[in-house]
Amino acid sequence: MRPGALALAVFALVVLGAGPPAPAPPLPARMADTGGGTQLITAVAPERSSTTGTVTWWNREDGRWVRSGSAPARFGASGLAAGAARTQGTNTTPTGLYGLPYAFGIEAAPPGTAYPYRRVHQDSWWCQDNDSRSYNRWTEPRAADCRAAESEHLITYRAQYAHALVIGFNYERPVRGRGAGVFLHVNGRGATAGCVSVSEDAMRRILRWADPARRPHIAVGTRSGSTAVTRL
Repeated sequence: MRPGALALAVFALVVLGAGPPAPAPPLPARMADTGGGTQLITAVAPERSSTTGTVTWWNREDGRWVRSGSAPARFGASGLAAGAARTQGTNTTPTGLYGLPYAFGIEAAPPGTAYPYRRVHQDSWWCQDNDSRSYNRWTEPRAADCRAAESEHLITYRAQYAHALVIGFNYERPVRGRGAGVFLHVNGRGATAGCVSVSEDAMRRILRWADPARRPHIAVGTRSGSTAVTRL
């Protein structure tokens, strides 16, 4: 064989034999922590200043993460902030890995919903008053020590709270001034005040998908940097 032909044959073996690059593992497989359950929601923005991104929900099946659905998402009007350092009233969505305590809504739960679901009534409030013992909790009626001006009257957000999931940010042991009332809910007119939102159709699909027995969590983060979802 001529030297040129030999070189070409070696090149073909090296290049063609290698084959195409292996696809990247699914996002949850690249995360430091997924909460220990077999369902996961990822809410990912391009960068911390972003107000839009993508929500994807995943199932763990036969030892692998499989995407179940995905939808465009909206984040806080001021972007995202590290959850451990977030300040209330900044209109930022807190990054981190959180549980999903329960769902709620002004409308009835979508058929097939298995998640604990609480209906919103005229006297349903979410207390955001730092001086109240009910800080970052649903109160019905509004707690006496929780000022209306420092709370959300849930029924007045008819579009956003048609359906929602409570995100367990600052929930188990609330830190005053860190933030309250962070949810995954239906889109309003634009960016959120610190929540994550998706279309009503996507929110209904998520509620039908979520299985409390599979302990779903939500991971909120960016594609890269100190708040990258893969670092959670």
